Amino acid sequence: MKDISPASAIAIASEHAAPQSPRRRRVLRAALAGGALAAFGAPAIVRAQASPKIRIGYWPVASGLPFFAAVEKGYFKEAGLDVEAQKFASAQQVMEAMLAGRAEGSSNGTASAVLAIGEIAQPGLFKIFCTNPTNAKFVLDEFVVPKDSVVKSIAELKGKRIGCGPGVQNITLAKVMLERGGATGVTVVELPIGQHVAALAAGQVDAVYTLEPTGTVGRLNGATRTLETGVVAKYILGDAMAPWHGGAASLTSEFLRQHPEAAKKYMAAYLRGVDLVRKSPDAARPYLKGYTAIEGALTAEVPMSDYMFYNEFKPSDVAHFQKFYDLFADKGIFQKRVMVDSLLYKG
Repeated sequence: MKDISPASAIAIASEHAAPQSPRRRRVLRAALAGGALAAFGAPAIVRAQASPKIRIGYWPVASGLPFFAAVEKGYFKEAGLDVEAQKFASAQQVMEAMLAGRAEGSSNGTASAVLAIGEIAQPGLFKIFCTNPTNAKFVLDEFVVPKDSVVKSIAELKGKRIGCGPGVQNITLAKVMLERGGATGVTVVELPIGQHVAALAAGQVDAVYTLEPTGTVGRLNGATRTLETGVVAKYILGDAMAPWHGGAASLTSEFLRQHPEAAKKYMAAYLRGVDLVRKSPDAARPYLKGYTAIEGALTAEVPMSDYMFYNEFKPSDVAHFQKFYDLFADKGIFQKRVMVDSLLYKG
């Protein structure tokens, strides 16, 4: 039988293994870790102290900007860190990479509900250290329609075909918001977020629930117009100005445990990216290029998300975050209630 590397073994195991019990996952993880250490010929204590490659999964949406900027500005390199940005087509793929040990964390913009599903699958998998709360002021989420559409409200989407991003968070939110907005009898269709503008222009869908920079791209192309923004805060949280913690940056608990100093340096460098977006958004916006569907001077038009680090959370913020998670428990998407406070990094 041909020999395979530990990395190949991890990939094969993650792609073909049947659903595993917690005990089986621990055994498999231990076996693979042992093989990797043997392959590198280093004692466990040496490996734990070494500065590792930090693989961070991201979804190409505007709220990932602090991470994009930190990579491109060299903040991680200045901290002595080797950070690899991994682009995925959906937040679910980011979580799958974390579960399989192929990523050490997620950037902002990774769907928080998908992270929670990963927590249910493997309790204690990660800790959230930064979220990107949005609402009618800090715009990320929106309903977008073709430029010449006669639709003027969500209620007028009744019976229409509506696109949304891939994954359970986008599907669930789209259906609930349309229902609460008075649009019954709709058909919700999953589409890669990069195809939303083209799908509207081609008449494949009548509207999309989407995330920036989709609305900006479509508007500047003359193909679409925004029907309503801050829709999750309004229809899910009940207040258009409430913070919707729909995306989050995280690190796996295993990485935090094995490389505590590198983790602290990583979060400090990440915070530099957050501060750049907060204080100098015009200087940060160009770093959307190459990571999202918007490029060049058009980046100046993209609205900004807000950002909240773990040590900035107030009880009201946790409460709004919890209300969002409870929707998924109430709808049966989560097998059990997930408590937000237990997922937040404590320092």
